Amino acid sequence: MHLRLALAAAAVGGALAVAVPAMADTAKGSLFHDGAVVGTVVTPAPIAAGTGEDPFFKVTNGAAAQLGIAGVAPGDGPYHGGSWQVWLVTFKPGVTPYVLTSDEAVAAAAAAGDVTVTRAGSADFRCPVVAP
Repeated sequence: MHLRLALAAAAVGGALAVAVPAMADTAKGSLFHDGAVVGTVVTPAPIAAGTGEDPFFKVTNGAAAQLGIAGVAPGDGPYHGGSWQVWLVTFKPGVTPYVLTSDEAVAAAAAAGDVTVTRAGSADFRCPVVAP
């Protein structure tokens, strides 16, 4: 029983270690969407792991001006109210980080071999954004 509690506590701690930094991007009140800066509506809140629907990219080792990146926003595609599906974007060793401002820029950086993109379902969260 104690082992199960310890494992559960470790899992929650690990999830929070990823989720809190991802949510912190939107806690600043702004993030990128299609090259523009958009604002958030409310404080981010965690949701069940793996249940996010809208792509959100958290750059783990980006340039100083890097914000989180919303893949969709109101009026743009299948926006689900900011139910964010978190993806971690990491610049590869030897690549000088540069600012990514859209999901298309993330895809281009991945295609160029500059970054890796990894799903972080335990970091999914909800935070609606203001239409661009």
